[in-house]
Amino acid sequence: MTTNDPSGNTTASDSDRSRRREWLAIAIVSGVLLWLLAPVLVPFAISAFFGYLGDPLVDRLERMRLSRTFAVSLVFFVMTFLAALALFFLLPVLGAQISHFVAQMPVYADWIRSTALPWIDRQIHLDLAPYLDPQQLVDMLRKHWQDAGVATTVLGQVSRSGWMLIQVISNVLLVPVLSFYFLRDWDDLVERVDSLLPRQAEPTIARLARQSDEMLGGFVRGQLSVMVCMGIWYSSALWMAGLDLALLIGMLTGLLSFVPYLGVTIGIVVSVLAALVQYGDLQHVLLVAGAFAIGQTLESFVLVPRLVGDKIGMHPVAVIFALMAGGQLFGFLGVLLALPVSAIAMVLLRYAHERYTASKLYAGRAATHVEASIRVAVVEQRVRIETEPPPPSAS
Repeated sequence: MTTNDPSGNTTASDSDRSRRREWLAIAIVSGVLLWLLAPVLVPFAISAFFGYLGDPLVDRLERMRLSRTFAVSLVFFVMTFLAALALFFLLPVLGAQISHFVAQMPVYADWIRSTALPWIDRQIHLDLAPYLDPQQLVDMLRKHWQDAGVATTVLGQVSRSGWMLIQVISNVLLVPVLSFYFLRDWDDLVERVDSLLPRQAEPTIARLARQSDEMLGGFVRGQLSVMVCMGIWYSSALWMAGLDLALLIGMLTGLLSFVPYLGVTIGIVVSVLAALVQYGDLQHVLLVAGAFAIGQTLESFVLVPRLVGDKIGMHPVAVIFALMAGGQLFGFLGVLLALPVSAIAMVLLRYAHERYTASKLYAGRAATHVEASIRVAVVEQRVRIETEPPPPSAS
């Protein structure tokens, strides 16, 4: 119910407009600061991601009557060990395979020009040779990627600037330290943020935050786990099939598996091409097809039901757009923040849809006040059910 002041203005509506202007100003200032401090915030964003990723494990260990400090130390040690294992063993092998691929590009180009294009011409009578020049692509790749590999190229660029090298080293050293503190204090940070929320809007914001966490967690802790498992499977299966580029193709297929059909399609095409160029027989093509058939069966009937379940998660198109838009606006920091921001945006759009369907505008002018009130009451009752704490379990 609104009240009018002596001048005839509605004080409640003025107050609402004032709050909206304040929130808009806060959002604008936060966006400007984020854009200005993007390079400085990168290690904090990476560390916060590790803290978000490891907090459920820490909470589970706490429920097993372990202290918070010991649980954080154990999870931190495991995450650090896995990261170091990947850096010291995976990256050098990937760099070597990429260098090998670049060195073998003339072989692939010659096979396409002498075998693939003539076969296509014989089958469908379409002469693509005048329009496709594989050698031009080879020359472009070899111009921008020397045989020295990824690490040498990156370190060579970084070493041109001593200050940039110092920044990279400091960020690398900061990430594990910040990750430990984020892991240890994650629950306290959440409670402090909750205590700063406006009390009237706290139930609604808490519900939306919980839905954002479920959506983001469904992707990060579910789909990313599927991607890693599929990358390991495809790399191992293609290695057993005898492909020289098994690790490179397997990891690429696993990383793209969050987009339905895209990852497996690219993986099959590249793997079959590599098998034909390397061996030129049907046996290795069948081995590659069997590896992908088993991989798709594992993903559809084992990994996705167990790791993702029935969580809605995030649509692949939304993930791709968020990553591209975040990188364009804020660089690498934007890529790191793309998924959380897009998850929050999708939850807010869903909430706006709920409010719209409960409004008089959606019901139409002929709708009575009672009908609109019933719709609003249904939404508010749903909010109360979702925000109230669960009943204590019987011991």
